[in-house]
Amino acid sequence: MKQRGESLPELVAVMQRLLAPDGCPWDREQTLESLRPYVIEEAHEVVDAIDRNDLVHLREELGDLLLQIVFQSALAECAAETLRFGIDDVIRGISAKLVRRHPHVFGDEQASDSEAVRERWEALKAKEKAGRGLLDGVPRAMPALLRALRVGEKAAHLGLDWPDAEGPRRKLDEELAELDQALAEGTEEQVEGELGDVLFTLVSIARKRALDPEAALRGSLDRFTERVQVIEERLKERGLLPQALSAEQLDVLWKEAKEAVKRARS
Repeated sequence: MKQRGESLPELVAVMQRLLAPDGCPWDREQTLESLRPYVIEEAHEVVDAIDRNDLVHLREELGDLLLQIVFQSALAECAAETLRFGIDDVIRGISAKLVRRHPHVFGDEQASDSEAVRERWEALKAKEKAGRGLLDGVPRAMPALLRALRVGEKAAHLGLDWPDAEGPRRKLDEELAELDQALAEGTEEQVEGELGDVLFTLVSIARKRALDPEAALRGSLDRFTERVQVIEERLKERGLLPQALSAEQLDVLWKEAKEAVKRARS
């Protein structure tokens, strides 16, 4: 029986074989840039498996994500000499970072709770990245809701934050009023800007309540999808087309679907 960690060299060897001169033509054609969409896709599939509490598929999706890390590390070994690195460098780097940022475990410091750990982590991170802007470490390619969450967390270290969720909730009323005004008399660019401010404020409410806005929106989308599927089933059973129904009839179907989904989830 293999010990933990023994399978990684096996995967690395498989990847090296695929990239060999007589290996796989498709793999040999890939670049760091061409693999970028796959990294994002595999990360989303990991999240999807977690949301569905599907451990069977989670194992598979984590493997697919790990492949992207090994693949890109293998390609990076072919980079210019001064920039070259491999999977061992990646692993050593993250291992050293974990030790460095957990002095309460690997050193003599004390941490009373998870909040103290988080604050110390951020302080050590800021020290390591001295000279960089506070928000430089938040990738612009992040999904917008997640980026808003991270930006809000980091801005809080400058005091740019509310003490609790009541602050952004009051701010939401202000932003909604500005959105209403833009909708009534503004340009599309102004409407877009005000809509963005509303969304950012909603993320701040989620952050102050320790909620994940991405998960909240995914949950809403899942519920909406299930309700639409129920409506489609009811229409099919009754031999009806949605175009033939009045707004009132569709509203009745929507309420039926809402209750059906609620019962199924309870």
